Amino acid sequence: MTTVAFVNANVVLPDGIANRWSVLCRDGRIESVGADCTIPADAERLDVSGNYLCPGFVDIHVHGGGGADFMDLTDDAFRTVCQTHARHGTTSLTPTSTVASTLEYKRFLELCSRFREMSTGGARVVGCHLYGPYFLPAAKGCHPNAEFLTPHANDANAYREFDNSFPLTVTIAPELSGAEELTRACRKRGVRVNIGHSYATFEQVEAAVGWGATHVDHLFCAMSDRARLRQLQAFPMRAGVMEATLFFEELTTEVIADGKHLDDSLLRLAFKLKNGKLALVTDSMRAIDMPDGEYWFGPEGTGERVRKSHGVGVTLDGTALASAVMGMDHCIRTMMRATRAPAHEIIHMASLTPATIIGLKRELGSIEVGKRADFAVMNSEWQVQAVYSGAEKIA
Repeated sequence: MTTVAFVNANVVLPDGIANRWSVLCRDGRIESVGADCTIPADAERLDVSGNYLCPGFVDIHVHGGGGADFMDLTDDAFRTVCQTHARHGTTSLTPTSTVASTLEYKRFLELCSRFREMSTGGARVVGCHLYGPYFLPAAKGCHPNAEFLTPHANDANAYREFDNSFPLTVTIAPELSGAEELTRACRKRGVRVNIGHSYATFEQVEAAVGWGATHVDHLFCAMSDRARLRQLQAFPMRAGVMEATLFFEELTTEVIADGKHLDDSLLRLAFKLKNGKLALVTDSMRAIDMPDGEYWFGPEGTGERVRKSHGVGVTLDGTALASAVMGMDHCIRTMMRATRAPAHEIIHMASLTPATIIGLKRELGSIEVGKRADFAVMNSEWQVQAVYSGAEKIA
């Protein structure tokens, strides 16, 4: 058995920060936490030197990094993305697809399932996010103009490799014909359904909640609101996906807190109205940790050509955003500055909240006895110093 003790740590817990505590781990799991942990003589002692010991971050919306995209559909691409995000404190993630071809969607699902049992040398693959086939085409944003599918209940038969311990999420625009049938079929199989890239009305979102949809992708981005729907109907003005997300308490959601997608005022609004139901996501593409320049969003050579410039992805003409290029640590610092909320609440948004959203809160997301020993060590400026997965250093 391997026993590791993290000592002299300011431990970030779900409800606060405990100063100068220890965390004892055995065989990759947390065995005890506290100021008075009994540390066996044969344990490896890792002095955290008064830095913050945070739960490893969980990213549930991530496309790429380090020059690779999950939609490159190779083992090397998966490893590169996972290793890149580990350097930013992420220890668990769900690969997220882009709009692509039917064959590419199939290969993406196969690779995600295979990496369930494979080491990446970085963040672990803990699930899968099928994102793209069921967008409203008009709301595709920067995604490639590839195959958009009509939702059908039988599509859920392709998801049999996934279960509650390795969750699959499928994003479906609720205004599409067949959305109800596929949403209900997914929920019967235990597949989670998100609402995203949609110009649905408030009432259509309300219906989707009744079918079983539980989460909304990147709040404020690629979604309908009063102003957009007014272009179709001048009066009476109607609420859309944005307003419905803020209204329905049962809906969880996420924000891209890279400091580019959303102004501080929107981050503050989301935090105030959805606190406890709000996750941080990177939504990063392959250009994270890469120089400025042109990149493929989606599959190399057949995706959408975009540009990294001034800390964000943009379309080639520079008129619209095109994914993000920052890690989770940057999002945490941005959210802390914008909201001035207690640090442990922001860390919670990058760890326990996303773990809860995908149904893995008993395994991940907080420093508690029995959970995986996944940690990000951060200094007083909330910069990552070291990252551990199962108590083994990965970055």
